[in-house]
Amino acid sequence: MLRTITLGSCVSVQGIFVKDLSDGRIAVKVDETIYAGIPVSRKN
Repeated sequence: MLRTITLGSCVSVQGIFVKDLSDGRIAVKVDETIYAGIPVSRKN
């Protein structure tokens, strides 16, 4: 599933969901790199 995370104050990354982390962040994979950040909330 494609997810978007925030790194720092203004950088966003969108990639394939990898896992939930214990501190509330999630990990996503972009190409061969895995990034961890705060998930962007979904709009309904």
